[in-house]
Amino acid sequence: MPNTDALAFEHRYQPGAPGSRVTLLLLHGTGGNESDLLPLGSAVAPQAALLSPRGNVLERGMPRFFRRLAEGVFDLDDLTQRTYELADFVDAAARTYGFDAAQVVGLGYSNGANIAASLLLLRPQVLAGAALLRPMLPLVPATPPDLRGKHVLIAAGQHDSLVPASSTQQLADLLQQSGADVTMQWLSAGHGLTSADVATVIRWLADRFRIPTAAAP
Repeated sequence: MPNTDALAFEHRYQPGAPGSRVTLLLLHGTGGNESDLLPLGSAVAPQAALLSPRGNVLERGMPRFFRRLAEGVFDLDDLTQRTYELADFVDAAARTYGFDAAQVVGLGYSNGANIAASLLLLRPQVLAGAALLRPMLPLVPATPPDLRGKHVLIAAGQHDSLVPASSTQQLADLLQQSGADVTMQWLSAGHGLTSADVATVIRWLADRFRIPTAAAP
């Protein structure tokens, strides 16, 4: 039986097309909700299933996936706890909805990208890979994970005033050192997403996961 406690995230689930194996785990940024990234998910992987939870933490009324102490300063105890809660949610959702738990690819933006990175570092078995849009290094695990076979895209903004470039590079270096196949893209953008992000994710998904870029006729 599914662990119903682990499904205690408000969420949306959209089944994939027949024969599609990949499920995208959509993780919104601060102030977003479970509907925010559904259009992005449908745009980059029209045939994939979509699982989109809402963060359970509120910051001045805005949903997030974990607490922070200040801008760019994370509550590491809360981040760790919330990462494990999210991992348990994904496992339970796979049993509830019947999708392949071994074919879940994260697609996170900002705060969502950071907790997706934390999943890779703390519970790597949950994700086959992840597209991280505007991420920074969320934490350094006590024990480096084994990320061999994991594919990771990092899409960073060259003019991002919220995320230090050094932190993004530290994340990329840690993931690579842990064995991940990391694709790093520095885009001519700020913190907000652009059409270049969409095109970058589409190319990466097609190349690394053989996800079609258009729905079958």
